[in-house]
Amino acid sequence: MIIELGHFAVILALITSLLQASLPLIGARKNILSLMMAGRAAAFTSFFLVVFGFFALMFSHVTDDFSVMNVVMYSHTQKPLLYKISGVWASHEGSMLLWVLILTGFGASLAKFVPEMPIILRAQALAVQGMIGFGFLGFILFTSNPFARVWPPLAEGHDLNPLLQDPGLAFHPPFLYIGYVGFSSVFALAAGLLLTRDADASWVKWLRPWALAAWSSLTFGIAMGSWWAYYELGWGGWWFWDPVENAALMPWLAGTALVHSLAATHQRLVFMRWTILLAVVAFSLSLLGTFLVRSGILTSVHTFAVDPARGVFVLALLALAVGGALTLYAWRAPALPESPIFAPISREGGILLNNLFLCTACATLVFGTLYPLLLNAFDGEIVSVGAPYFIATVIPLLMPVAALMVIGPLLQWHQGDLHQIFARLKYAIGISFLLALGAIYFVGFKSILGLVALALGIWVVIGTLVNFYDNRNNYITILPRLLAHGGLGVAIIGMAGSAFSVNYTLTMKPHQVNELGSYRIELAALDEIKGPNYQAERGMFHVWHNNEFIATMTPEQRFYPVQGSGVTDVAIETNLLRDVYLALGGEQEEADGTKVRSVRFNINPLVPWIWIGAAIMAMGGVCSVWLSLTRRAKP
Repeated sequence: MIIELGHFAVILALITSLLQASLPLIGARKNILSLMMAGRAAAFTSFFLVVFGFFALMFSHVTDDFSVMNVVMYSHTQKPLLYKISGVWASHEGSMLLWVLILTGFGASLAKFVPEMPIILRAQALAVQGMIGFGFLGFILFTSNPFARVWPPLAEGHDLNPLLQDPGLAFHPPFLYIGYVGFSSVFALAAGLLLTRDADASWVKWLRPWALAAWSSLTFGIAMGSWWAYYELGWGGWWFWDPVENAALMPWLAGTALVHSLAATHQRLVFMRWTILLAVVAFSLSLLGTFLVRSGILTSVHTFAVDPARGVFVLALLALAVGGALTLYAWRAPALPESPIFAPISREGGILLNNLFLCTACATLVFGTLYPLLLNAFDGEIVSVGAPYFIATVIPLLMPVAALMVIGPLLQWHQGDLHQIFARLKYAIGISFLLALGAIYFVGFKSILGLVALALGIWVVIGTLVNFYDNRNNYITILPRLLAHGGLGVAIIGMAGSAFSVNYTLTMKPHQVNELGSYRIELAALDEIKGPNYQAERGMFHVWHNNEFIATMTPEQRFYPVQGSGVTDVAIETNLLRDVYLALGGEQEEADGTKVRSVRFNINPLVPWIWIGAAIMAMGGVCSVWLSLTRRAKP
């Protein structure tokens, strides 16, 4: 009965979202306060109805209700509780319900918080948010119903993909969706601002907290997905330029440009038209990512194998939302205030250059991701655009952004002085140069790109510390920027370190010892173990470095009988300066009939800094949102 109540609640949410999309818009046009306020009530109601529907589906998963098709397809009685809960969003239908839950949650937040926001702006933004909610609720109910029953009920479920039975994948999608969907509020506010004829440039400040919240969550979500790929897939990498990984990076790049542009608009009332356009683009790229994941045109561990007809529905939503917003922008943008004049050498000029590189990199990424799909759709030709293309095109466009991150914040608004800036940074330049030379001494010229990235990361970190020292008496004001920029510098150092990884692939048998450079590794034992819903073979390895024992590592090969597939569970020993990465492979037979196991042994310098830096970046965004809200709360 609970599942039918949940289904009914989502149907009511569809009706309520239609009221949210229409009543405040009519009220804003006719200046009827009661109708504008009705949008707030509709936003709260939609949210609580979707919450009920979501938890009804979760209850069915937790209680193993195998009369529900979604539970049958993605659960099993022996599955641990954490993965029964995360199994709710492991399916296409459940993940779309989570998407709508977050969407209506942002709508309710828009209705509840920041009471000093102009009533007409809030009303029109809630109307746009209601339109988006109506579209996605219709998508769920008419093409992707998570509440479908199966009769007669089954005794057991089909279990969840073993790759998804991992804590990283339990938390990665919600954070990623908060980032994706968070840009809907920025989009809605931008559209509301365009619809308001008497809006001025100061109104753009209301977009900033929502953009920062979405950007922070998307940063953390992408980092969690990268960490999961690193330790779960067993190949030792943290980014593959997979089309679905790119789909998450696209709105992140646009969102990064947006938060910088918003800072300039908030401080100097410049770039208003450009900022509004970026708000539209960031959410449009989030919708594009949704289309790529759910259309069936990509095959990836990240995607949902669904009927292409559902992809057509999402494509129609994408066309309506983006087409409508761009049409509105073309109509209303000329009426928006123009930017004040500023010198090219100024903080405004630095932010404009930053936006130019970020948006060019984003466009290059979009082109490289979509080109094979478009070519295949038109003439059936299959081409592959992989990592070499993106490394050769996107990375060089992002390097100047890192280089400018130190200089830009030190420039004055309106007009700056580069000579003064470089005088303040002369020690940072010298230290960065010396550390880069030291890196060459220790690792050689193994990777020129890696050395350049390492120098850039060091430059960003040291330059950020200089900025902190110069503003030490007012550090609270610039703390979010320091965390975001410093975190990115730390992450760049980690990414550069991965270019100097040392990788070994070997075969071993029990009690065998291998010398691998300055490391020695022994396969001490192989044991059979049993987990809650899997069997595994666990290897016990002893590892020494320079004849000093450092760790006993226990990688596993797991097999899930219900799914009939297995996963690699790697072992990682880290001291934060490097990871010792060990993966146990399959069994092989040598020419003399000896049974051996393949082993992957990697030494990955500085790689943990990637995720430490990403966490610091996300913290900077959250800190900025908090400061924004607390400042407005003061009289």
